[in-house]
Amino acid sequence: MTEPPALTLLYVPADRPDRIAKALASTADVVLVDLEDAVAPFHKDEARANAVRVLAQASASRRIQVRVNHPSTPWHEDDIAALAGLPLPVGARIPKVESPEEIRALATALPGRALHPLIESAIGVERALEIATAAPGVASLALGEADLRSDLGVADDAGLSWARSRIVVAARAARLPPPAMSAYPNVQDLAGLAASCRAGRALGFRGRTAIHPAQLETIRAAFLPTAQEVERAREVVARLDNAMTAGVGAIALADGTFLDVAMLEQARTVLALAAQSSS
Repeated sequence: MTEPPALTLLYVPADRPDRIAKALASTADVVLVDLEDAVAPFHKDEARANAVRVLAQASASRRIQVRVNHPSTPWHEDDIAALAGLPLPVGARIPKVESPEEIRALATALPGRALHPLIESAIGVERALEIATAAPGVASLALGEADLRSDLGVADDAGLSWARSRIVVAARAARLPPPAMSAYPNVQDLAGLAASCRAGRALGFRGRTAIHPAQLETIRAAFLPTAQEVERAREVVARLDNAMTAGVGAIALADGTFLDVAMLEQARTVLALAAQSSS
């Protein structure tokens, strides 16, 4: 059975086992247990041990990824060894990926495990499609925008527009799910979060990472289809299905919009998301 789309992905620092437990019990579609940026260097070993202990007992149905430290750090090899000992459904979230060779090395070290590369630099953006297609285990692609902003020297979202679209296109070209947006850093600005999500959705993103449980419902609401979108999708599916049965080539909605079969997949995606919201 195909998993429903992940709209909310919640980061939790691995050096706080109490927070890992709370994250696993939250409404987040995916829990991202972080061994990297959220953990201070002198807590890395403790964090890794916490992750192993808690995740070894997590429900097999819970979608989980562990963000490991980069190969250039002294913690990477121990992170990979620990992850290799966890249940196979636990995915590897890989920071600061800049080449397909990094992905192929991890695919060898973690056979059969889903890999989720994060693109966080200009060279990573330029190589996005190569990274997305580097190994069969690549399951998603995403941006890490804090590091990318620093690398590009940009201060606002306008400077990220091309990179965001590049990641959406690369994911689609690699036949991966639409990427989730990078975390919104102001946990108190829910109105700003909602507006940012709507802008990302218009670019082709689906879902978003969160750094606090309070952000989850705002993110989910922003990426779920509206009642009008659901109604239109139902009309598209019904009219196209009827037209194909009748052998009719050109059809239009009541508002005059002409339809073709290429619009059917998008309409069905809307209906799948709507079904997820009611389940």
